[in-house]
Amino acid sequence: MNNATPSGHLPGTSAAEHLPPSFPARAPRGTASKLRAWQAEALEQYLAEMPRDFLAAATPGAGKTTFALRLAAELRARRVIDRITVVAPTDHLKRQWADAAARAGIRLDPGFRNAHGQSARHFHGVAVTYAQVAMRPTLHRELTLSGRTLVILDEVHHGGDTLSWGDAIREAFEPATKRLSLTGTPFRSDTAPIPFVRYEPDAHGVRLSKTDYDYGYGRALADGVVRPVLFMVYAGHMRWRTKAGDEMEAKLGEDNTKDITSSAWRTALEPTGEWIPAVLASADRRLTEVRHGIPDAGGLVIATDQSMARAYAQILERICGESVTVVLSDEKEASTRIEEFSNNTRRWMVAVRMVSEGVDVPRLAVGVYATSASTPLFFAQAIGRFVRARRRGETASVFLPNVATLMNLAAQLELERDHALDRRGGDSDDGLDDSLLESANREERASEEAGLGTWEAIGSDASFDRVLYDGTEFGTLAEPGTDEEYDFIGIPGILEPEQVSELLRHRQARQARRAGERRKHVLEHEDERPEPVALYRTLKEQRSLLNSLVGLWARQTGAPHSQVHAELRRICGGPPVAQATVTQLQARIEFLRKRLGSR
Repeated sequence: MNNATPSGHLPGTSAAEHLPPSFPARAPRGTASKLRAWQAEALEQYLAEMPRDFLAAATPGAGKTTFALRLAAELRARRVIDRITVVAPTDHLKRQWADAAARAGIRLDPGFRNAHGQSARHFHGVAVTYAQVAMRPTLHRELTLSGRTLVILDEVHHGGDTLSWGDAIREAFEPATKRLSLTGTPFRSDTAPIPFVRYEPDAHGVRLSKTDYDYGYGRALADGVVRPVLFMVYAGHMRWRTKAGDEMEAKLGEDNTKDITSSAWRTALEPTGEWIPAVLASADRRLTEVRHGIPDAGGLVIATDQSMARAYAQILERICGESVTVVLSDEKEASTRIEEFSNNTRRWMVAVRMVSEGVDVPRLAVGVYATSASTPLFFAQAIGRFVRARRRGETASVFLPNVATLMNLAAQLELERDHALDRRGGDSDDGLDDSLLESANREERASEEAGLGTWEAIGSDASFDRVLYDGTEFGTLAEPGTDEEYDFIGIPGILEPEQVSELLRHRQARQARRAGERRKHVLEHEDERPEPVALYRTLKEQRSLLNSLVGLWARQTGAPHSQVHAELRRICGGPPVAQATVTQLQARIEFLRKRLGSR
C-alpha cells in the first residue's frame, strides 16, 4: 500500500512534539500511557488535514485500536463529533472495542441490536458488526443522521465481503461526519470494491487502493512494536487412498501437482495420522522453552473445522497433561472462552477461524498452522495473532507444513500489498486455491457422515525440515524428538533479533558438523559392514517380530490377532503379511512399537 506520511519535522524531534496544543501529551486513563511514534505521527497528519475519510493500515499488534480511540476522544473534545459507531467483524470484537473504549473514557454499547431501533442516551455510541449493518442499512443510516457521527470501520476489507454488504455499508454511513477505516492485513484477493476506500490507476491502468497512513510489519519490527517470527517448517511422508481406491503417496515440500499437494496436505492434517501429533508435540516442547522466559506464554492451534479442532485438543491434552481451551465460532460461550484464556495461564487453545482476525490475546507466542486456508489475507491475519510484543526480546514461533504456498507467504511477511480492482488475466494471489482444499474437506466430511468414504488418509509421518527467520533458512531434515530438532525449537524465547540469527547460524553449523562426522564414520567402517542377508531370511525375521508385537498388543487389548492385523493393514497400507514387503512390514512394526510405548 502507498504510504502518505507528513514531512517537515525538525531534526531530532518526534511527531508527538508537533501535535496541536489541544492534543493531550498522554493517553486517557487506562489506555497506553504514551502514544507510539507511528500513532502520534498518524494523529498529527489527521488533525492537520481533518479529512472526512481516512484509511490507516497498520500491522496486527501495532495498536490500531488505541490510535482510533485516541482520535475519537480528540474529535469529541473538539466538538467535531458527538456520537461514535464502531463496525467490527465479530461479536467478540464488539465487546473488545467497548472494553478498550471504556478505558479511554468513551462509552460504547456492544449489546445494541437492530430491534432496539435507537441507541441509549447514556452511551456515546454503539459497536455493531458488518452483518448487523447489512441486515438493516436504513436503520443505521438513521442512527448516523441522529448526530455528528464518527464511523470507525475495523478491518474494513470486510466491507467488500459481498456486493450487498458493500452497498449496505455505503448506504448506512454515507452521511457520516467522519469515517476512519482501519486494516491490519493485506486487502482482499478478490475484486469487490471496499466502501470509502480510494482507488487510483497505476501506470498500467489497474485501480489500486490508496492508504492515507501506512505502518507495515517491517517498520513495526524495526521499532520493536511487534515480535519477529520463527517459522518452524515440517515435511513428511503421506499416504492416502483416492476415490477410485488407488493408494497414493507423496512428501510434503516436493514439487508435486496442485492436486497431489492438496491431498498430501489434507493427509498431514488428519488427526488419525502421525504427522499432526508429532508436530503438536514439538510445538508443545517449543512452548515449554518459551515459558522459561515468559511464564504465561500460550499457544494456539488454528484448525480447518470443528471436528479437527476437537481431535487436536484431545491430542494436545495427552501431550501436555492439562485441559485445552476449544473455541468454536458457533457456540455462544466462544467469546467468554477467548477472554478466559487471555487472562489465565493455560498452555493451549484450539480454534477454527474466529481467532484468526482482530482477537487480542497478547500472551500467544507459539502457533500451529493446522488449517487448509492459504490466501495472503487469511495467512496474515493468522500470523498477526502471535506478533504483538509485550516486552523487548520476545519472539513468535509458528509451526507450518512444508507447502510451497505457505512458504512463499512466510517469506513475504513484510510485503505490503495494494488492493487491485482490475486483476489482469492469470493473476492470482496464492498458488493453491483455498476452495480446492476446503471443498474437498467438506466433501470428505459429508461422505463420512453418509458412510461413503470417498477419500481416506492411510498414514503420515513428520520430519523437521528447517526454520525460516528474517528471510533466511536454517537447519536440515531431522526426526522429531531428536537433539537435531531441539537445536532449533529449543532456542530461548527471549532474545534480541540479532541474537536469534546468530544462534540459528551457530546451531546450523553444529548440525552440519554432526552430519559430517556421521558420514566420516560410515566411510571409515565400510569394510566392516556385514555380508548382505538373503531376502527370505529378512522377511522371516520381520514377520516373526511383527507377530510377536501383534500378540503383545492382542493380550493388552483383548482384540483377536486377525483384527489387529486388519487394523494395521488399514492404517499402514499394503497386502496381507505373507505378501508384504520388508518396508511394509517395518512400517507396521514401527506403528505397533509407538502404540505400545504410548500405552
